[in-house]
Amino acid sequence: MDIVIGVDIGGTKTKIGLVDQNGECLEKTFFRTRDFPNLNDYLDQIKSKSDELVQKMGNKVTVLGCGIGAPNASSKNGTIENASNLVWKESVPILKKLQERMPMPMRIMNDASAAALGEMLFGGAKKMKDFIVITLGTGFGAGIVANGQLIDGYDGFAGELGHVDMTLGDGRLTGLGVRGGLEAYVSATGLKRTILYMMSKYTVDSRFRSVAYIDLHGEDITKAAEEGDEIALKAFDYTAKIMGLALANFTAFTQPEAFILMGGLTNSGKWIMEPLEKYFNANLLEVYKGKVKLMYSEMEGKTAAICGAAALIWETQK
Repeated sequence: MDIVIGVDIGGTKTKIGLVDQNGECLEKTFFRTRDFPNLNDYLDQIKSKSDELVQKMGNKVTVLGCGIGAPNASSKNGTIENASNLVWKESVPILKKLQERMPMPMRIMNDASAAALGEMLFGGAKKMKDFIVITLGTGFGAGIVANGQLIDGYDGFAGELGHVDMTLGDGRLTGLGVRGGLEAYVSATGLKRTILYMMSKYTVDSRFRSVAYIDLHGEDITKAAEEGDEIALKAFDYTAKIMGLALANFTAFTQPEAFILMGGLTNSGKWIMEPLEKYFNANLLEVYKGKVKLMYSEMEGKTAAICGAAALIWETQK
């Protein structure tokens, strides 16, 4: 059986899995990224964990290569450059250094762009040529496909839509220091910050008035919305309003058939999706109305990022 190693490098966890040609993750594991502040130790850990997974499969598999999804990754240079949520700063030649440990075909790409390739090969975009994947986790990522081709950009950094200024420079800072940038509002982190903002703006009772920021979790905000907590409902509406305007604006770039949403914030279900659809359609140009779908990813949540990374190699096998 042919398999590909998929590696998803995140600020909190690094996830590794073995993915077959159908996008099924056969084995997976993870370790805490910040436990390895030394880059060489970190890369040794990726190799060690990958070897363990392959050994678990016995002699049944042939490894075709390794795909890596990471924040601020340049597919053209094989580097990670100044990622806000990783401990290694400046330009890190991660592809070259990992390939020295794991000599095999290897590609790296921005994690959201890798997710878009995964969605095209394994998910809900199999029959689409124009779509945008939006990842809503700690930050806001975007992978853009137009005319059947991933928009990678001159230097491999296309799709940084989370750092588009939505407030004309008067607002929260994103992870890359953009004031008023989209991800500071539309992300799991942004939703938590909006809860605090709503409590400062309104005097209504809320369960969150006795909860510290560090103890705020997305599932708690969703549960509060289900119970009618006004602060939670206002926070979701505010988040959806900003996101709806942004997606309507992005529609004018490439006219996607769909925006495919994935990541922790999507677990809020109707509390984010219903107001998002309202604000999105209200802001669309007439020529686009009724033509652009908002939909959830069809890749399994726990392995979507791994499969997206593996798609970088499987794409070359078509």
